[in-house]
Amino acid sequence: MSLPSLRKPMVLVAVAGVTALLGACQRDRVATTGSLYPIDYRARHPIALAENVRSLDVFVTGTGHIDPRQAADIDAFILEFRRYGRGTIVLDMPRGVAPGLGAAVERTGAAIRRIGADGGVPPGRFTVTSYPVANPGLASPLRLSFQRMEAKVASQCGAWPQDLGVGDAGFNGRNEPHWNLGCASQTNFAAQVADPIDLVRGRPEGRIDTIRRTGDIMKLRDGKDPSTEWRQDGKTSVKSQVGQ
Repeated sequence: MSLPSLRKPMVLVAVAGVTALLGACQRDRVATTGSLYPIDYRARHPIALAENVRSLDVFVTGTGHIDPRQAADIDAFILEFRRYGRGTIVLDMPRGVAPGLGAAVERTGAAIRRIGADGGVPPGRFTVTSYPVANPGLASPLRLSFQRMEAKVASQCGAWPQDLGVGDAGFNGRNEPHWNLGCASQTNFAAQVADPIDLVRGRPEGRIDTIRRTGDIMKLRDGKDPSTEWRQDGKTSVKSQVGQ
């Protein structure tokens, strides 16, 4: 065998070795593990949008009068319905209450509908139903409810599929986070979202303050500072103190 024919395989081996070294330097490699579930808690416990029912219990007094606390609760409930509600508000009234409370239940229901009308809900968006009372001796509230979209964690919190002690040597050897890690924080975050649509898309920009913008442009043309100058007690400029 001639010398050039021996050099050709050696050159190919050298090129392959250099290629392997260059591939090892690549930074965007995908890390793979033997995990049975995603390592990222956001993938393990994703937040999903789902239809849910919001409800409010209004308890009946002896006279059917709605106290200020319950009136404030109803006002907030009506406002939430107007912003995020779907369909109608269902007013579920108890039937078969203790003797003497039937008239109070009717007066409470009428007061709730009146508060709803004052809050901008027309009578056509109130659906009145009833439910039988199992024990007349217990408090039987009037229940307001409506459907709205809410953000919630799709998985179930509190699940422990692995033994966090020494019983699962394979799990401990992989040094992975346990399944339940991050589920509570995801649930709390989803509960704090006022409008779930914000998780899907951003909101459009509001209207531009044309008067303020025009005034700032005029200040710039005159060589003045258009930034806001905050003052304390009408004397000291906060901006000047920060500048010093």
